Amino acid sequence: MENNSKWKETLNECRKNKSFMIGLIILISICLVAALAGVIAPYDYAEQYVGERFMAPCAKYPFGTDQLGRDMLSRVIYGSRTALWVAFLGGSLELIIGVVVGLLCGFFGKWVDKVLLFMTDVTWCIPGTILALAVVTILGKGLTNSIIAISLVAWASYARTVRAKTLSLRNMAFVETGKAFGESNVALMFRYILPNIVPSLIVLVSLNLPGTIMSTTTLSFLGLGSQPPSPDWGLAISDGISNITRAPWLSLYPGLALVYTTFGFNLLGEGLRDLLDPHMKSQ
Repeated sequence: MENNSKWKETLNECRKNKSFMIGLIILISICLVAALAGVIAPYDYAEQYVGERFMAPCAKYPFGTDQLGRDMLSRVIYGSRTALWVAFLGGSLELIIGVVVGLLCGFFGKWVDKVLLFMTDVTWCIPGTILALAVVTILGKGLTNSIIAISLVAWASYARTVRAKTLSLRNMAFVETGKAFGESNVALMFRYILPNIVPSLIVLVSLNLPGTIMSTTTLSFLGLGSQPPSPDWGLAISDGISNITRAPWLSLYPGLALVYTTFGFNLLGEGLRDLLDPHMKSQ
C-alpha cells in the first residue's frame, strides 16, 4: 500500500509539472515519428524526382522538394532518427567518460584528482566547437566521428558534477561501512556512491542533450558531420542556405524540426530538475 501511495504521489507531481509533461509529450512524438518513419513518410528520403526540383509546398509535397527533387517531408521525418541516434550515442559517451573521471577524482583525491581535474578544466576552457573541429579533422568526416568528437569535448560538465557529489559522499557512513566489509574501491565507487548521484545525472543528461544535438548539427552544417544523401537536419539546412531566396522551405522545415526537438529536451530537463534534484530546483 505504501508503494502504491508513493507511485500515485510521484505521478501527481509529474502531472503538475507542466515543463516535464510538455517535454515528455514532445519527446514521445519524436520517438514515434522516428520509429514509424518507414510507414508515415510518403516517399523514400533519397528518391529523386529530377522533373520536380524546387517545388514549393503543395498537396503532393507538403514540405516541398529540394534541388534534386527529393521530398522534404520524408527527409525531415527520417532525420528524426538521426537526431535520436545523436542524442543516444553522444549522451552515452559523454556520460561514461564524465562519470568515470568524476568518480576517480572525487574518490581518490590527491594527485589523481589534480591530474584529471587539470584535464577536465582544459577541456572545459577550450571552445567546444573548435576542439570538436580539430578532433573531426583527425578522425575524418562522418556522423559517427562527429558524435565521438563532440563527446570527447563535452564530458567535462559531467565530470565536475560527479566529482563534487563524490567528494561529499565518500566519507559518509554507508561508504565507511562498505570499507569495513572489505569492499573494493571499484565496488565502493559504482555500488555505493554512483547510485546516489543518478538523480543528478539524469537531470544533467536531459539538459545537455540539446547541446549535443546542436553541436553535431553544426558539424553537419559545416560539411564535417553527416554526408549526402543523409537526411540529417544540419546537412539539409546547409544545403538550403545556398537557395534560401529561391526555396526557403529547404532550410525552414529542418530548422523547425531541430528547434522542436531541442525545445522538447530542454523542457524535459527543466521538469526533471524540479522533480529529482531539489537543490537545482528552478525559481
